[in-house]
Amino acid sequence: MEIIISNNANKPIYEQITTQIKAMIMSGELQAGDAIPSMRSLAKSIHVSVITVQKAYEDLQRDGFIETTVGRGSFVSARNKEFYQEEQQRIAEEHLQAAADIGRVSNIPLSKLTELLTMFYMEDE
Repeated sequence: MEIIISNNANKPIYEQITTQIKAMIMSGELQAGDAIPSMRSLAKSIHVSVITVQKAYEDLQRDGFIETTVGRGSFVSARNKEFYQEEQQRIAEEHLQAAADIGRVSNIPLSKLTELLTMFYMEDE
């Protein structure tokens, strides 16, 4: 598992770790049941504090992406895709709410907004 940390990024290091592991899970690079490195091992390999990795693992566990068992380690959770989809849907809802607000204030017809959304959604198909 390769994690790349950027000291110039706007995100804290633990968030960079969390984001990259989530991406590996969602892409299928990491499958349900796969072991992920111990906190100590990952911290050593990417040259960060164990506390930083611990924070990332806690966030991943809270979000349902990994399960940690004392004495056995951390593993990719089987139910992570639903959590990820829920998270992405919430983000989409925020953007759609903003679009609806702009449309309402600017008197853009709902049919035009629907047409635009459909066009963007189907763009790559």
